[in-house]
Amino acid sequence: MKLLYIKRNTKTERRYSPKMGVLITYVTYIKRYLLGIPIKTLHEYRETYHGKVKNNDDCNLFI
Repeated sequence: MKLLYIKRNTKTERRYSPKMGVLITYVTYIKRYLLGIPIKTLHEYRETYHGKVKNNDDCNLFI
């Protein structure tokens, strides 16, 4: 087992955008792990329906 590694995980989330309202999108998280415990999220982004990659800064998490 590695001591320090980086892993990419994709899951669906409900987000809220002021222009589009509530949308369900795939959000990809890139995290750094130490002995299997997540330490830090390096980057998170989402893909649009047309395949563009965008940051999550313009969308809020909708629960």
